[in-house]
Formats: sequence, structure tokens, C-alpha cells
Amino acid sequence: MNRIHQGLLIASFLPLCWLGMQAVHELGHVLAAWATGGTVTKLILHPLAISRTDVNPNLKPAIVVWAGPLVGIALPLLAWAICSTRKVSGAYLLRFFAGFCLIANGAYLGIGSVFAIGDAGDILQLGTPAWLLWLFGAIAAPAGFLL
Repeated sequence: MNRIHQGLLIASFLPLCWLGMQAVHELGHVLAAWATGGTVTKLILHPLAISRTDVNPNLKPAIVVWAGPLVGIALPLLAWAICSTRKVSGAYLLRFFAGFCLIANGAYLGIGSVFAIGDAGDILQLGTPAWLLWLFGAIAAPAGFLL
């Protein structure tokens, strides 16, 4: 019976993780845009759509595009680290969320670079070698499964 409750928790938590992952990923783009003098012109954040942040002018596009996946994994890891060291009840949910974000962002850049889609396509167009995106994915996704 306990396994059923665990399964229900995971199944109900996954959609929230998807939206939360998109939110912290896009927050990275937004913060980087503002920090580099850019203006966010549109932000799409919907559970049934792929999130997107449009920046115009985008004065430092490489910083803005990399900030999404980097902040998208750093903030959840930081939140989990703080809560787990302070013995906060429910820290295991933040651990799961951090793992989810590592897997999603790692796969997004690693696999996305093969098809040059989304942020991965933008990163490649800005001159970053594909092997760096593969390395990011090869480190982030397995780390997420470990969490």
C-alpha cells in the first residue's frame, strides 16, 4: 500500500515539476537579460506549452541563452541543499525537483544540439561547439538520475 502512495505522489508531483522547471529556466533568461541591459518583450510560461523568453534588444545573447539552463539547475540544487542541511521537512521533494531539472536541462541541451532546436540551436549559432552541449547533457542528466 505504501508503494501506491509513493506512486501517486510522484505522478501528481511530475506536472508541478515540469512547470517549476520551466519557471526557473526562464527566470535564468530573464535575470540575465536584465543584468546585461536587455529588455524582456515576451515570456511564455504554460504547463501545456514549451516556455520561451523573448529579449529585444538582447545585448549579450550568449549570456542570456546559457543562463536559462545554468540557473535552471543551480537554483533547485541550491534550494535542496539549503533545506536538506537545515533538516526541513519535505526536502526530499526538492531533491526530486532538482533531479528533474538536471535531467530536463541536460537532455534539452544535449539532445537539442543534435537537432539544433531551442536554446541548443541558439547556443550553436552563437559559436559554442556541439561537444560542450553534449558534455553538459552527459553530466547533468545522469546527475539528475542519481538524485
